[in-house]
This record gives sequence, C-alpha cells and structure tokens, in this order.
Amino acid sequence: MTSPSVPAARRRQRSTRLLVSGGLLGLALLTVVAAAASGSWLVATIACAVAAVLGAAATRITYTEVADTRRAWARDRAEQAQAYSALTETRTSEQALYVADTSGRLARHEATITRLETRLADAAAEVAATREELAAEQAHVLAVQQASADELSRLARRLEDAEERAAMAVVQVAELEQELDVVQAELIAWQSTGAALRRKRA
Repeated sequence: MTSPSVPAARRRQRSTRLLVSGGLLGLALLTVVAAAASGSWLVATIACAVAAVLGAAATRITYTEVADTRRAWARDRAEQAQAYSALTETRTSEQALYVADTSGRLARHEATITRLETRLADAAAEVAATREELAAEQAHVLAVQQASADELSRLARRLEDAEERAAMAVVQVAELEQELDVVQAELIAWQSTGAALRRKRA
C-alpha cells in the first residue's frame, strides 16, 4: 500500500499544474482583451496566436495531469489487488490448517467413542455372564440347602464372590457409560465450535 506522504505529494503536484494551467488561460484571456482594446489588426492577430499557444499549453498541462492521475489510481488499485490476493491466500492457508486440525481431533474423538463403546459392550456381556453365574449359584444354593454346614459355608462364600464380581462389573459399566457421555459431549462441542468458526470465516 502507498505511504501517506505519497498522496500528499501528488495533491501538491496536481495543484501546481492546475494553477499553472489556469494562469496560462488567464494570461491568454488578458492578451485577447488587450489586443481587442488596442484596435490594431496586427496586435489582435499576434494576441490570437499567443492565446492559441497558451491555450494549447494549458490543455497539454491538464491532459498530463489527468493521465498522471489515472496512472496513479491504476497503480493504487493494482497494489490493493495484490494486498487482497495475499490476504486471501493467508486466510485460505489458515482455514486449511484449521480444517485439518479439527478433522484430526474429530477423528480422535470418534476413535475414542468407538473404543469406549466396544469396552462398554464387553463389560455388559461380562455383567450378563456374571448375573447368569450368580443365578446358577443361587439355584445351586437352594438345591443344597440340606447339605452340611461346611458345604453350605463354602457355597455362601462362592455366592458372595459372585455378587462382588457382579457389583464390580456394574460399577465398571457405569464408569464406561459416564466416560462415553463425556467424550460424546466434547465431540458435540467441537462440531458446534467448528461450524461457528466456519460461518464466521465465511
């Protein structure tokens, strides 16, 4: 972009040229008026010639000023176009980097969700198996209620172990479900943030 001092210099140069052009036209007018007042054909002819030369010089100065002004405007527009092109390239690069980063994070979140869902399914299967084992132990305990005290104590211990494993499996399932909810919430937040930034850049 042009510096502030350059347009000021151009304005001063244009004012000088226009003043000179106006002065030449005024001088031509005074020459014609003086020749007309003198009443001499020779003086009038010379005055007309001088006025024509002065008018041509004023026209040339004005044309030069207009041409320089147009060239300066074209140069400014070209510099602005280059600046806008560079800015567009920078923004495009930043947008590409942002999209790549967001896509990577989204892929990582989706992989984490998939992994947690798999672990949750495994934990649910383990809970189901543990519950089946617990039901079998309970049925077995009911079947051997008439057994000896030692056998009954042993079966009670096995029942307690099965219940403890079932409780631990339930806790693990709850933890996995909570972790899955957190990751899904983060993914939704990333997606909404990415959409807002894309609308803002657009």
